[in-house]
Amino acid sequence: MSDFLSYFRQDNLPHIWCPGCGHGTVTGAIVRAIARKGLDKNKVCIVSGIGCSSRAVGYLDFDTLHTAHGRALAFATGIKLARPELKVIVMTGDGDCTAIGGNHFIHAARRNIDITTIVMNNNIYGMTSGQYSPMTPKGMYGTTAPYGNLERSFDLCELAKAAGATYVGRATSYHVPLLIDLIEAALGNKGFSVVEAMVQCPTYFGRKNKIGGPVEMLEWIKEGTVNVKAAASLPPEKLAGKALIGELHNAPAPEYTADYDELIAKVQRKFDTFQGGLYGCASNSD
Repeated sequence: MSDFLSYFRQDNLPHIWCPGCGHGTVTGAIVRAIARKGLDKNKVCIVSGIGCSSRAVGYLDFDTLHTAHGRALAFATGIKLARPELKVIVMTGDGDCTAIGGNHFIHAARRNIDITTIVMNNNIYGMTSGQYSPMTPKGMYGTTAPYGNLERSFDLCELAKAAGATYVGRATSYHVPLLIDLIEAALGNKGFSVVEAMVQCPTYFGRKNKIGGPVEMLEWIKEGTVNVKAAASLPPEKLAGKALIGELHNAPAPEYTADYDELIAKVQRKFDTFQGGLYGCASNSD
């Protein structure tokens, strides 16, 4: 336990999350995955944007950045390009990542830059009083959807795969051992990795949609998911309306910062050759 606590800024605890919120569970899963990997704390940088989930970095004893709304991946990209030896982790929420930060998400995936992104999806904007987000299921309620949300929600994992992420997984705050396993695997992938963590928000989403408290919400999340391994043998009607959990995509590909370093070296060699030829001509003319 003492080793586990060493990953936290204990003087910042207790946290500010609402009772029953799933973000603490995901934060604990991330720390356990980091511990399993044996990562050096001084070579890990954790970045967040704005939102309930993004407050997590204030409790973690690593080099951390609490940045602008939706811009966590932009900051993380800069860090990774400047210091490619660092393990860069982004902790973000469904609104922060898929709304204002959606374009950053798509292009970080397209580049396959070595960033591990953990998206805490509670289906709502929790910090700003329960507005619906791009991940709010159609027909569900929020303060900005008092008659039900008309918009279809993203399948974030399918979006990540289509955009070019090389590792994609999904778990929930109910399936904690699976969540830890997926985050550990994502940390080991050399490329853009995404783990969607479906979590409960009893204060806004649960209350607005009359699902109940934390226990009822966890049961609701559990009933709404199917493990991808089990799904292969189930008929379509058993999968209707269910979210697949588990490892959904694992396809290693060349990583951006490694390619970038090779490009720099190539340009440097050409410059050295040109410079050598230039000085050689000058000395011959003398």
